Amino acid sequence: MKLATRIRPISFLKAHASEIVRDLASRGPSMVITQNGEAKAVLQDIHSYEETQETLALLKILALGQQQIASGRVVPLDEAVARIKSRRRRAE
Repeated sequence: MKLATRIRPISFLKAHASEIVRDLASRGPSMVITQNGEAKAVLQDIHSYEETQETLALLKILALGQQQIASGRVVPLDEAVARIKSRRRRAE
């Protein structure tokens, strides 16, 4: 469903809140709420929200990894494996 069909004024939200919440997952993952003709909020079903949060977390991890690569804070795989094995042996 296109986003343009999911834009509603805040008065619609006030009048139909329970219906909107009930139908969010089946009709579309989000709805834009306007106030005085301007987009002010986005409503999402919980499943879509959780997926968005997980995606953002993964993107942050990827960005951190890219920063570490760019700054030279990397270790060759064989060296990393050797370090882990060494720590493991010391712990035993």
